[in-house]
Amino acid sequence: MAQLRQDHTEFVSRNVAVVVVGPENAQEFAAYWQKENLPFIGLPDPKASVLKLYGQEVNLFKLGRMPAQVLIDKEGIARFVHYGHSMSDIPSNEEILALVDEINQPKQEE
Repeated sequence: MAQLRQDHTEFVSRNVAVVVVGPENAQEFAAYWQKENLPFIGLPDPKASVLKLYGQEVNLFKLGRMPAQVLIDKEGIARFVHYGHSMSDIPSNEEILALVDEINQPKQEE
C-alpha cells in the first residue's frame, strides 16, 4: 500500500478512486487505516465476498490472498485485471497510470 500512497496524487489527478480490499474484519481494517493514515478507500472483506466476485486466489502456503489489481471504468466495466502469484507480483504505479490514461482516451469516431 506504500506504493499506492506514494503516487496517490497522480491517481487523484486522473479521477481514479483507489479501493483496497482486505480480509480483515471492519474493526481491524479501520484501526489499520487510521494508524497508517491511508488516503484511499479501504474495504474489509472478511467473508471473501469481493474475493469470490473477482476470482482472487487464496494460497494458504503463501499466507492468504494473492494480490489482484482491477481497473474498472466509469461504466463499471473491468478493463484490466492482474492476478499476482506472490506479494511481489504487483504492477508498478507507472504501468497502472499508463493504463488509466489509455482507458480515459476519448473514443475515436469511425
